[in-house]
Amino acid sequence: MKKLLHAARLFLLALLVAAVPAASHASVFISVGFAPPILPVYVQPVCPSPDLMWTPGYWAYGPDGYYWVPGAWVPAPYAGALWTPPYWGWEGGAFLFHGGYWGRTVGYYGGINYGFGYMGIGFAGGEWRGGHFAYNTAIVHVNTTIIHNTYVNETVVHQNTIVNDRHVAYNGGPGGIQHQPTPVERTAMNQPHLAATKFQEQHVQTAQANRNAYAKANGGHPQNLVASRPLAAENHSEPAARPASNRPETASRPAAAAHAAPESRSAPSARPETQARPEPRSAPQARPESRPAPQHAAPAPRSESHPAPRSEPREPRGR
Repeated sequence: MKKLLHAARLFLLALLVAAVPAASHASVFISVGFAPPILPVYVQPVCPSPDLMWTPGYWAYGPDGYYWVPGAWVPAPYAGALWTPPYWGWEGGAFLFHGGYWGRTVGYYGGINYGFGYMGIGFAGGEWRGGHFAYNTAIVHVNTTIIHNTYVNETVVHQNTIVNDRHVAYNGGPGGIQHQPTPVERTAMNQPHLAATKFQEQHVQTAQANRNAYAKANGGHPQNLVASRPLAAENHSEPAARPASNRPETASRPAAAAHAAPESRSAPSARPETQARPEPRSAPQARPESRPAPQHAAPAPRSESHPAPRSEPREPRGR
């Protein structure tokens, strides 16, 4: 009987994952009863051409547990677009997944220090200037023989850094990053967004189909940490601004992209949720990061040791 229930759950999860591209920005959250592995530490590949945006790697959840989605350079879908990374947050006794999205301002991503500009608050890796992206080479790697639109600003890196020495990959709960949305993040969460491009979704699906990407197979240390080349371009018009309202703004959370059905391990049982989630807790201190060695998380191992209050040393201008 238990085997039948387990098979039925996996079947339902597979159906949910199949529907991800169409509902990637809907109010559907993946709920898992145990924490994602720690974030791996890796070197950012050099940006090979102008106007590419770095999208950091992260742990997603599939039919066989957590799997690593490699970091990748992605062409911005429109001039001015910035990427808000996905993140896991502890809420209601389970870990809920919130999908990433494109917008004019980087929104809330749980205070997770992914490195390479995503230091926990906003983005310190560059900014748009006159229709083209200028890279902050104090924190990101670019091919300066091809890309000349660069500058150096270490102050913004220090100001936006949430120390994550243990490379924790989730917000809130036991041992998680304690960071609540800033006013800027709250505003960004309510601005018009664009979901991940179809090429980003294909990138996730490719990772999900790779058995070696699962923490269960690699012990939380995936070998394929970054994409070897940039993803294909997908151009869009910038989302129209919402009409002004006299009503006070509420911090609704960015919708999650469903990446697979979860199963709970010893914590609460896995279940998809459709309710808006409460804000994460206490705000952490922003400090310059120095990256420490990776650390193992209790429940599911996580590839690459990476942010959760991270003190990361500087890898060739990356994290």
